[in-house]
Amino acid sequence: MKRLAALTLLASLVSSAFAAEPFDDKFRQLDELLPTPTDTRTASGAPGHAYWQQRADYRIRVTLDEAKRAITGSETITYHNKSPDTLTYLWVQLDQNMFRADSDNRSVASYPSREAWRTATTPGGQTGLGYEAARFLVESRTFDGGFKVASVTDGSGRPLRNVINKTMMRIDLPQPLKPGASFSFNMAWSFNVPETNVLGRRMGFERFDKQDKNDLFEIAQFFPRMAAYYDVHGWQNKQYLGDGEFTLEFGDYEVEITVPADHIVAATGELQNADAVLTGAQRERLQRARKSDKPVVIVTQAEAEATEKGRATATKTWRFKAKNVRDFAWASSRKFIWDAQGFKKGETDVLAMSYYPKEGNPLWEKYSTQAIIHTIDNYNKYAFDYPYPVAISVNGPVGGMEYPMISFNGGRPTKDKKTGALTYSKNVKYGLISVIIHEVGHNYFPMIVNSDERQWTWMDEGLNSFMQFLAEQAWEEHYPARRGEPRNIVDYMKSRNQQPIMTNGESIVNRGANAYAKPATALNVLRETVLGRELFDFAFKEYAQRWKFKRPTPADLFRTLEDASGTDLDWFWRGWFYSTDAVDVSVDGITEYTIGTKDPDIEKAWQKAQRDAQPVSLTDQRNKGTLARRVDAHPELKDFYNEHDDFTVTNRDRNKYNEAVEDLEDWEKALLKEGKHLYLVDFSNLGGLVTPLVLEITLQSGKKYVERVPAEVWRYSPKKITKLIITDEPMVGLTQDPYLETADTDISNNAWPRKLTPSRLELFKTQRPQNDMMKDYGEKLKVKDVKDVKDPKEAVKAAEQAVEAGKAVE
Repeated sequence: MKRLAALTLLASLVSSAFAAEPFDDKFRQLDELLPTPTDTRTASGAPGHAYWQQRADYRIRVTLDEAKRAITGSETITYHNKSPDTLTYLWVQLDQNMFRADSDNRSVASYPSREAWRTATTPGGQTGLGYEAARFLVESRTFDGGFKVASVTDGSGRPLRNVINKTMMRIDLPQPLKPGASFSFNMAWSFNVPETNVLGRRMGFERFDKQDKNDLFEIAQFFPRMAAYYDVHGWQNKQYLGDGEFTLEFGDYEVEITVPADHIVAATGELQNADAVLTGAQRERLQRARKSDKPVVIVTQAEAEATEKGRATATKTWRFKAKNVRDFAWASSRKFIWDAQGFKKGETDVLAMSYYPKEGNPLWEKYSTQAIIHTIDNYNKYAFDYPYPVAISVNGPVGGMEYPMISFNGGRPTKDKKTGALTYSKNVKYGLISVIIHEVGHNYFPMIVNSDERQWTWMDEGLNSFMQFLAEQAWEEHYPARRGEPRNIVDYMKSRNQQPIMTNGESIVNRGANAYAKPATALNVLRETVLGRELFDFAFKEYAQRWKFKRPTPADLFRTLEDASGTDLDWFWRGWFYSTDAVDVSVDGITEYTIGTKDPDIEKAWQKAQRDAQPVSLTDQRNKGTLARRVDAHPELKDFYNEHDDFTVTNRDRNKYNEAVEDLEDWEKALLKEGKHLYLVDFSNLGGLVTPLVLEITLQSGKKYVERVPAEVWRYSPKKITKLIITDEPMVGLTQDPYLETADTDISNNAWPRKLTPSRLELFKTQRPQNDMMKDYGEKLKVKDVKDVKDPKEAVKAAEQAVEAGKAVE
């Protein structure tokens, strides 16, 4: 402990703690990285007075050939040029072409890099390949996938010149499309539906060969769709490689879907011809569901199981309409159980519906529709009221994928092979709830807040994962959320080969951590630690409100959150989104001071106490009681200096004190008597990412309190700082980030004094590898019983094996 003779010394002590090294400005503004504001996108992050976006309306007719597992369709697209630009050609997305056998753009569902197979790479030195990936590589070369475009014509039926470039088609206009004008054209096409578990990505069919010989179809990217054209990017015609998803224009849809007559169809939008496709009982149940406070079953499991046993030869056409959506998807199967429940609150009036095969129960009937309503109820609080009339969750082969008003979600119980009982693990239960929250939540981001997924995966996945985290917390206490808690991102933040969040979606190596978990965590840190809930929630809702049914960019998000919170957050975006720095703050040391009172009676007593607290030297320890001293034997040798020491207070000391304080103001005299304890705490920023300091201070009395220091404490010295802390009583402990809220990657250096890290040591026996070829050669051959082998060729093979093994064959 040190004594400060005057408070003016503190300034020099603090300033001297700054290291004299090259300055790295973590608080440099983002002006050189963000686009220049315009009258389309303002400096505040809001759409400008000249904001515009294109529009595309669709009339689509499709037919499912169940036997061939194929789709045939036609459409009329009316494209509205709302831009100030004259267009001479249009770009249309042909996403099914990623399933062409010769495509660069085939998504490898289980391949290590999850990239297009012709551009896929594997880790160096890899000597194995999963069965699923190997199967994909083999079958993707023979599957006859992709759009077969039969015709592209104008409104009068005249062919339009077009050029197909992999997953994109350019349509050359017969005459320039001027601002404010519209153009209608027709297309006809067909394609084979990929099997999701083998070839598919985000859509396809599922076989139930071992159960009831039925299929379940989840159909998306099934029609040529207009590519987006907008002010920041122009035409978004980047090729579809599988990871970068979609950005599309809003419009109205009228869709006719023809399927086998015994199928149930779930789709984007509202059903227009319920009288023609539903039974009277189903229509009555649907009406009852709208006002029910719990799910009402529209198609029961018993009814679905009965339907599974037949095969309709006739067809039915289901008609749907959807207003102001950016896409359309649907699902169809005779296996579907269907339940529904209405939810009305604020401006939201929605029918939540779930479609699932019997293999999904008992999980789906219990949780799916409840999870849909829970999602909408919670997302509305932080964004805007859900504006669409329906919200759908479908169980099928797609693990999790979102479309307007409808989502495809995986997760089912498993059947015990011995007992036949259906069971599910904790992971399956909460995984199902979470994936439904996530995919239904995508209605908000990006189905309504229409960010460019092809360019910025994190703008929808990261924001939606953050919202998912908030909804999960509202489901139940101690919900096992995977993403959002800062402590859960630590392993990724300290890993090698990271990329900044601001990386194009097709170039991300660790997609889940980079585009989902890290931005979700960043927003949680921003909400809880940097801004606080009140400021953050207002700003985030402002962003959602500003950009619903519009197309924001990262700059619009960054600027809006700063504008609406009144906080300069450029340092936060720079660190979390533009770098791969991590949070690692080290508490390096603490120096203790108290303020000198100037009173000699107090100060010399303090000095004596400090002297007496020093360790007794080894020499003094051994001399005590054993060494005879002369002054003890001859007391006459003692004088004034044996009775007084350096800590004796003299009258001259008292006179100087009285003279010094005579001219002080009352508040200055009071300050000298405060008895405060001052600590200079040295911190190092080892991770590079500047962060607020969250300091838990423990006092001698046992009292604890938290002092929060804004990140700007690092603005003059981003690598090393010294922070002054003043307490009323002695401090006995200090912990940085006590609640693990900043994603600090090394908490072993977060405390003073240092804390031990508890762990567990498991003992085990050393086992030497066995390589006994003689024993292996003589091992008895395990063969099948020939009577149990039905295939004649396999039976002959089993018989030969049995003879070799010396076993009698009947």
